[in-house]
Amino acid sequence: MPIAHEACRTLTRSIRELIISCGAALFNLRVALANFNIPVAIATFPYSAEPDVVARVTFPDSGPALKDLAALFDAITKRATNRGPFFAEDVPVAFVERLRLAAEAEGVNLALVRGMIARARVAALIADADQRQFDDPRFRRELASWIHSSRSSDGMPALSQGLPALSDFTTKIAALTIRTFDVGNGVAAAHEQLARGSPLLVALSTSMDNNEAWLTAGQGLQRLLLVATKDGYSASYLNQAIEVSELRGRLASELQMTGYPQLLLRMGRSSNVSRSPRRPIAEVLW
Repeated sequence: MPIAHEACRTLTRSIRELIISCGAALFNLRVALANFNIPVAIATFPYSAEPDVVARVTFPDSGPALKDLAALFDAITKRATNRGPFFAEDVPVAFVERLRLAAEAEGVNLALVRGMIARARVAALIADADQRQFDDPRFRRELASWIHSSRSSDGMPALSQGLPALSDFTTKIAALTIRTFDVGNGVAAAHEQLARGSPLLVALSTSMDNNEAWLTAGQGLQRLLLVATKDGYSASYLNQAIEVSELRGRLASELQMTGYPQLLLRMGRSSNVSRSPRRPIAEVLW
C-alpha cells in the first residue's frame, strides 16, 4: 500500500476521533446548561468557510432549557474510563433499554453484544486489529509518546495497553518497550481477554460517515456514558477494529449494522478506578 495513501487514511481517522471528542464535550455543555436552566441554541458546523468550527453556541433570552438533561449533571465529574476487568454478572435488561433510549435520543444507532460466542467473535477482530496497529512503527511511536513519563498533565496509563500494572510506575520504560519491541501479541491477547470477559459490548454507528455524523456520534457517546455512570456502570474503549479500515466493514457485518461503526465500548461494573491526568482548564479554554 502506498505510504501517502496510508497516511491519508490515518489522518482521516484522527480527524474523525477528534470530532467525536468535540461532540462529547458539546454534550457535556448541554447538560451543564440544562442543570442551570439556561436556554441555549446550538448550530453545528455553522460556517462553511471555517470547517474547524464544529458548533456555535448562543444564549437566547428565552427558549427551551433542555431540562431533560439536567439529571445527568452529577455524572459528568463521576465518569471515568475503566480499563480493568469487570465483575462477571449479567447486565439488567432495564439498563440495556436505557442505553438504547439514550443513543436514539441523539440520533445514534446501537448494536449490543451480550452472548459469549458473539463476544468472542468481536474479540477476535479486536485482537487482529491490535496486531496490525502494532506492526506499524508510526503507531507505536505515537502511542509511546502518550504514556511517556514526561507527560504529567495528560496522557494514558500503560496498563491501558495490556502491559503489567507495574509499568504504570515506570512509564518511561513502558514507552521504550512499546516503541522498540514487538509487544503486539501481548497487547492483542490482553484486549481480547477483556472483550471476552466483559458482560456487554456496545457499538455505536451512524447512517453517514462525515463531520456531522462524527459530531453526532460524540454526543451520543457522552449521553450513553453519563447514563451508564448514573446507573453505576463504567466503560472503556475497544476501537481498534474501527480504526483499521479493512476490519471496520467486517465489524459492521458481524454486528449486522447498516451504517458506519464509530465506537466500540465494553461496559460493566467493578471497583473504583483512578483517573487519567487532565490538562488544566486554563490550557484548553480561552
